[in-house]
Amino acid sequence: MKIIRKYSVALLTLLAAIGTADLQAAPPVAIGVGDYQTAPPVAISAGDIRPQDSVSTEGILPNMHAKSLTTPVAWGAAYGTVFAGAAIDNRGPYFHGTPFTRGVGDGAVAVGLGIGNPVENLGFQAVLTQYEIRLWNRYGMSFQVHRYLGSASAVAVGVQDVMLSKGSDTGRSYYIVYSKGVLASPFIDTTRGTTRLHYSVGAGNGLFANKNQGDILAGKGEKGTYIFGNVAYELFNSFNVITDWNGINLNAGISKTFLIKNSIPIVITAGAADLTSFSGDGVRFIFGVGTGITL
Repeated sequence: MKIIRKYSVALLTLLAAIGTADLQAAPPVAIGVGDYQTAPPVAISAGDIRPQDSVSTEGILPNMHAKSLTTPVAWGAAYGTVFAGAAIDNRGPYFHGTPFTRGVGDGAVAVGLGIGNPVENLGFQAVLTQYEIRLWNRYGMSFQVHRYLGSASAVAVGVQDVMLSKGSDTGRSYYIVYSKGVLASPFIDTTRGTTRLHYSVGAGNGLFANKNQGDILAGKGEKGTYIFGNVAYELFNSFNVITDWNGINLNAGISKTFLIKNSIPIVITAGAADLTSFSGDGVRFIFGVGTGITL
């Protein structure tokens, strides 16, 4: 059984929840949209207002809430953003029994830093992860370089599971991903200057392509789709519903962002993984919590 794969679903829940908030946390002047917290960059077309007039999309940003459960998004951390958190799952694929006993369920913790300016040049995100909190002996790094393209879109390339310890046979996973906030008028929150509907599509190897030994022995094949994607919609304020395909299976969940003293975000994400029979042996449950600040 591939050790890292067993816990990566819960870990990526955490990283997706935290890493998508950086454009909101960044200094507004760097984005070039003005102070969107006090004066949202949204305007109705000048002149007489008619029913067919639409809301301007200039300066609209993706919202700051989690947009994925188990797949990367291109809105990475930047501007000196520091983040941390933890995540758990109730069991690994093909493991059953009491959670948090050997081989059943466990979790991961991570700390990360985002630097650079993805609007004017590039952003760089690095994450240090402890993949098994029960034993505290398997850890590695993940890296992402990302660029904001304007119009609530971004592109990124990255690598996951650059191992710093022994105990994994998954190898590194390289990927490229494009993320977009939909700017159609029905999906724009004019009071916050953000879009409610988001999607990402990408391709990668490793975790996005290789099934584990349990799938192979169960006759489910060795390879996934290499293609992954996610869709998130803000159902109401600070609450996203999410679904993603990670190249191996379909997952769905929810994420809620709470602000402490109107400045420190606490992101809580919960979901169900392995919703199809393409891999695994039944539905599993994942939960993550994290926070981040811009220095």
